[in-house]
Amino acid sequence: MKERLSKIQKEAEEALKKAKTLEEIEALRVKSLGRKGFLTLLIREIGKLPKEMRPSLGRLANEIKKSLSQVIEEKKAKAKEKRILAPLDLTLPGKRPSLGGLHPITQVLNEVTGIFSRLGFRIVQGPEIETDYYNFEALNMPPGHPARGMLDTFYLTKNTLLRSHTSPVQIHVMEKKKPPIRVISLGKVYRYEAVDASHLPMFHQVEGFMVDEGISFSHLKGVLEVFLNELFGPKTPIRFRPSFFPYTEPSAEVDIGCLICKGKGCSVCKRTGWLEILGSGMIDPSVFKAVGYDSEKYTGFAFGVGIERIAMLKYNISDMRLFFENDLRFLRQF
Repeated sequence: MKERLSKIQKEAEEALKKAKTLEEIEALRVKSLGRKGFLTLLIREIGKLPKEMRPSLGRLANEIKKSLSQVIEEKKAKAKEKRILAPLDLTLPGKRPSLGGLHPITQVLNEVTGIFSRLGFRIVQGPEIETDYYNFEALNMPPGHPARGMLDTFYLTKNTLLRSHTSPVQIHVMEKKKPPIRVISLGKVYRYEAVDASHLPMFHQVEGFMVDEGISFSHLKGVLEVFLNELFGPKTPIRFRPSFFPYTEPSAEVDIGCLICKGKGCSVCKRTGWLEILGSGMIDPSVFKAVGYDSEKYTGFAFGVGIERIAMLKYNISDMRLFFENDLRFLRQF
């Protein structure tokens, strides 16, 4: 047993003399002192020897283990020092750091806000945690109103909730400022919906509204036509369809010609040639009443659009979940 211990020590020391890199030294450490190393396995065999032989052989094995460990640590320290002091080749080309890019949702938000800024709209943001009053009651949806069911809301307490649309910003702005007003609000909204390719519990929305004397539906159509032609191209077909929203009257859904089939009809547009893009309408007099505006003197319009919806159409993306999965293969395309 003594001869075997001495042989292992000698072979390990000879190998360490030849080792130069940290990787080589570490490999020798594992080979000799690791859990399945030569010395480790031999030490385990000492426990099977007669009692009178164990003390002397155990001391010898520990001394060899301690000696090898010390040599290994010294070799590692020297190897690290050489690595640090290695000459730097200044003629090598530099490595260009990789640069991140803007998320596609951010790109669309910037494009949308840029268009409305050029049209004279002021950008305003509001709180994501709202009261029931601002999210519903001031927007002509009193308790028990059936339209509340259209917005599956996350309630935090009886009277506080995660906003289900950006429309409450209208009320905040109109409470503080008198007409004329021309504002867009943007941000995250939350709805209790099952997650699938076209629905998420959190998404982004842009809401715009204009209030002044003499504002008519023609102004609404003009603003939205300029916006959609800037966003999707100057020849984009646009149509307005009658609809219902509790805070606008009259109300209209706005469609654009299908970007995939160019109006011929495909599975994306359900063979209609049209894609729904946003909701709009003239602000209901009851909303003006909530903020103290004279509905006989002032009129206004409002509209809302989902940013993810726009991004899906612009970039031909079929699954909304891709925007939030942080898959670099997807994000690097933008």
